[in-house]
Amino acid sequence: MVLKEYEPSIENVIKQLCENSRFPQTTKYKQHGRISIYEHSIAVAYTSCWIARKLHFNVDYVLLIRGALLHDYFLYDWHDRNNGYRLHAFSHPRKALQNACEDFELTPKEKNIILRHMFPLTPIPPYYLESWIVCVADKFCALKETFRMNDIQLKKCLGVYQYDFK
Repeated sequence: MVLKEYEPSIENVIKQLCENSRFPQTTKYKQHGRISIYEHSIAVAYTSCWIARKLHFNVDYVLLIRGALLHDYFLYDWHDRNNGYRLHAFSHPRKALQNACEDFELTPKEKNIILRHMFPLTPIPPYYLESWIVCVADKFCALKETFRMNDIQLKKCLGVYQYDFK
């Protein structure tokens, strides 16, 4: 997946999010396997841009990137079963949204991206195209990270290796 064209935009948004916020703390918490929340969120941002570009979607890339980077902004170790995080998959979008609203001014689209990225585990589906894209990108990245797959292995697992999305 070559997305050099989005690298400056993603880096710029990361720089903005790191200023006067708790965003750098996402490097401290593991998400899937050895991957931190920070690394996972960046992967979701790149994957979201790739999906939007490949499918020729007319999206707001800055909001897409911000939403992708903040979708898991819950700031705790969900692997610690003693801290009451057993329902993490269902509850973390609300905590991520709460934290993001405390640290940043968010648009309705960014709020929807964060709150609805766990559909269908959370029952209300995403509303905006950008929200749907992050929801799908998050699933791809989580699968890849959890099973430590490279891009080719992931495509074979999903049965999409024979398709070339040019």
